[in-house]
Amino acid sequence: MQLNNRDRRILALLQQDCRISNADLAQKVGMSASACWRRVRAFEEAGIIARYGAVLNPDKVGLEFEAIVLVQLTRHDPDNLAELVRVIEMRPEVLECFATTGQADYHMHVLFADIATYNDFLENVLFRLPAVASAQTNVVLRKIKRAAVISP
Repeated sequence: MQLNNRDRRILALLQQDCRISNADLAQKVGMSASACWRRVRAFEEAGIIARYGAVLNPDKVGLEFEAIVLVQLTRHDPDNLAELVRVIEMRPEVLECFATTGQADYHMHVLFADIATYNDFLENVLFRLPAVASAQTNVVLRKIKRAAVISP
């Protein structure tokens, strides 16, 4: 799907406030409400809009320990990797996980109530996976920019 400037404006406004009414959205981009609704619907059907949601403040919901975890694997065994991916996908504390190049095989962005619950995750989840050789934790000291949805 080719995006024009009006499409980009619609998408920008929806990302700023996904609760904006269709009438207000249409007015801001200079379209009729019905044409705007059809365009948004097309974005949803094309997968351009993956989902709608609210962005929460982690501190306000009791999630005060944030880190980037660099995970190194023992080896790239397909069965062990499948188990690692399955476990990571199930854990709501893991906000994002990327398979990467470089010294670490995976980079995970995690969010926990405190260091004790993070330590429990390390000991009872991550380090029990056969694929995991080690994990290096980089604690987030200050948030410079955040654009992620959080599951408290």
